Amino acid sequence: MRPDTVPETAVERDAPAHAAPKCPASETPVPRTLAPEVPADKPPADALAETPLHALHLRRGARMVPFAGYAMPLHYAGGLLKEHLHTRAAAGLFDVSHMGQIEISGPIESSAGSGPEEAAAALERLIPADILGLAEGRQRYGLLTDEAGGIRDDLMVARLPGRLLLVVNAANKAADAAHLRGCLPDGIRVAELPRALLALQGPGAEAALARLAPDTASLRFMDVRETAIHGAAAVVSRSGYTGEDGFEISLPPEAAEAVAEALLSDPGVMPVGLGARDSLRLEAGLCLHGADIDRDTDPVEAGLAWAIPAARRAGGARPGGFPGAARILGALARGPERRRVGLLPQGRAPVRAGAVLYAGEGAGEPVGRVTSGGFGPSLQAPVAMGYLPAALAEPGRTVFAEVRGQRLPVAVARLPFVPPGFKRG
Repeated sequence: MRPDTVPETAVERDAPAHAAPKCPASETPVPRTLAPEVPADKPPADALAETPLHALHLRRGARMVPFAGYAMPLHYAGGLLKEHLHTRAAAGLFDVSHMGQIEISGPIESSAGSGPEEAAAALERLIPADILGLAEGRQRYGLLTDEAGGIRDDLMVARLPGRLLLVVNAANKAADAAHLRGCLPDGIRVAELPRALLALQGPGAEAALARLAPDTASLRFMDVRETAIHGAAAVVSRSGYTGEDGFEISLPPEAAEAVAEALLSDPGVMPVGLGARDSLRLEAGLCLHGADIDRDTDPVEAGLAWAIPAARRAGGARPGGFPGAARILGALARGPERRRVGLLPQGRAPVRAGAVLYAGEGAGEPVGRVTSGGFGPSLQAPVAMGYLPAALAEPGRTVFAEVRGQRLPVAVARLPFVPPGFKRG
């Protein structure tokens, strides 16, 4: 459906002299998909890595499953539904220590204050985001793109004193670190940090965390701060991947269990596994890399054009200069051929990832595909996301999903399905 190459445009002709770097070829990252069913050919248990909270998960009766090379909790004794609804109503604590944390800093020999600017400028050549304009104490969502305009990974970038901190997806972290080392110029340091990561999410998250670190209550959405929790040096951001208010807490591995137990001692905080994390992000209309976005997807068709600021677009202060700029900026100018949309199955049966979409009940050729789908506990109804041609992507249109040989009506819907609860002010 989409051309492999994009014709030359004004965007390309006007691109800055510091064109996107040519990086060594690397293997396509393993898709990051949830796999509640344990594969028959799974590696032996001793081959799976364990997070610093592994013992806590076992004590609390978690059902453990292999995920991205780690033994991770799918859910606890209360089950996925209870965990999901509790997070929406109060607060859920997630172990996301399998995610990658990567620190980028500038040359040691740089003059005072210039090292971080050099690192930010270098990272902008790999990410279509305004990293130079990112203020200290703030973070933003970004995308590592490839030369064809596809999405290698999605990530968070935080600006801390003297350095940038990236949080990347678990299945891609080794490939991302290698990509950064291979593409960033000499003198820019890339360090993979062996730290734990907790996500505290829900309307009760602020009060629960403020008991341990009172200064975190003043953070706004996408603020990031270094602080102390239980005597441990922590980096706390007001962010998460559930659509709710909340925090992500980076900690030394040896401090993670004590901090987690302190948070769980609050009656409003419940441990939550990967299953509810997936249903929460789906209701929030958030992409899962390897499912909703991948190297065959560009940011514009994925509905992520908001992550490409004016400074990096045609006519901006620093237009282009990142991998795949021709395709991505061209799609911004022309509009995408297809779009990621919300989908509401008209019935009680969930429509899962991989289901083929048709324009009509009797149509012969498929027009799209479901990329994420399941039951939305907050809505008490099935929800899904997928891709449709732009002409069929308007909300309210009915298309048909093929499920077990039957075509079921599905309404195109706006995203997100659940209004966000972020603390903006």
